[in-house]
Amino acid sequence: MTTDVEPVRIVLADDERLLRGALAALLPLDGTIEVVAQADNGADAITATRRHSPDVVVIDLEMPELDGLEAVRVILAERPEQRVLMLTRHARPGVLRRALGLGIVGFMSKGADPEEIAEVIHKLHAGGRWIAHDVLEASVVDDSPLTDREADALRETREGYSVRDIARRLHLAPGTVRNYLSSAMQKTGATTRHDAARAARDRGWL
Repeated sequence: MTTDVEPVRIVLADDERLLRGALAALLPLDGTIEVVAQADNGADAITATRRHSPDVVVIDLEMPELDGLEAVRVILAERPEQRVLMLTRHARPGVLRRALGLGIVGFMSKGADPEEIAEVIHKLHAGGRWIAHDVLEASVVDDSPLTDREADALRETREGYSVRDIARRLHLAPGTVRNYLSSAMQKTGATTRHDAARAARDRGWL
């Protein structure tokens, strides 16, 4: 297929080398998509996006250094207009809601056919949104026992802030933050707030 239209420029970020390589080879086949950079972790995805200003960032949810959600948080803070397609193997409860809250406009399974991924890339570039049915189906049940404030406190804990810093950032009293963290620790079965944050993240509650 030949086209006079400029190809959609993408940054492709995935720590699974074989899958990333396959997508990098297959997506550009018809000339409508150009992979301008690849990354195997979230930090490099941020760097590649800054350097190349792609039309669409295609990024894996689970990656080392920074996971996909944390990388996208940085990317969209710097480039609010950036179109992002997130790929995942496991759509844990709560993850889709968090992704949409960040501003991610596309979400689909890593097991999708490359032709389907290419179609979605074009939809997003044209201003559309896309949530694959299988991802949506797996994500509709939100089984988190955490309140919004407990989840907020754990997110700040994951960022490395002290209780006093968390209180300042959330506009709460330190004692109130400690109460939220204590409750979250009980709900996750953790003995420290850091373990509670990791447990909540692993279960898709953050």
